[in-house]
Amino acid sequence: MTYEAGTALVADDDELFRVALKSILRERLGYGDVIEAGSLDEALDRLGTEEDISVALFDLSMPGVESPANLRAVRECFPNTRVAVVSGSKRRRDILMAFDAGVHGYVPKSLGLAELTKALRAIAEGTIYAPQLLAEISADPDNRSDLPDSGPNPKPKGTAELTRRQRDVLALLVQGKSNKEIARALNLGEGTVKVHMAALFRTLGVSTRAAAAAAGSKLLSDT
Repeated sequence: MTYEAGTALVADDDELFRVALKSILRERLGYGDVIEAGSLDEALDRLGTEEDISVALFDLSMPGVESPANLRAVRECFPNTRVAVVSGSKRRRDILMAFDAGVHGYVPKSLGLAELTKALRAIAEGTIYAPQLLAEISADPDNRSDLPDSGPNPKPKGTAELTRRQRDVLALLVQGKSNKEIARALNLGEGTVKVHMAALFRTLGVSTRAAAAAAGSKLLSDT
């Protein structure tokens, strides 16, 4: 074993699959503690309060994710955590968007036990894991789609570009609320608000709270 198996996070709203991944991480990969989360907000809260999470696995269909691109802020705010997607989606667009967001791997849920274990071990050891099916579906016309702009300052088209939680955070930011006040109002951890704020800055193409509030005020008034 060439990695330190400390604490892992499994974020998936499918309780049975969380239990399966937890078993693999503990019994086959040696992780002593595996934290479970059923939504993106819950996962961000645990990442913000647990300092030694070395691997975090995210499902794409759980509440709060909405798009693989939302994991970019997770990578930026928790650079020491290896972040990977474990998903039932085999869409080429989802896979490429996840890698564009900076994840360390994309693992299909359809893999057998041995292959799933091998994929998770590779990610834990520092390898970028790409599924073999990516090559198989690359020629499928139904899976061809352009990726969104991944540059540092993408231009928003409106609040449709934001998740529901990001819109909630933005509305309170426009009101002049601090991160602590936003966290209290939405019943979130401050670390969770920090990640949503980072995602907002990137989506709005700004670098300060004042600029985000100005852009947000216009966006919210247009909807």
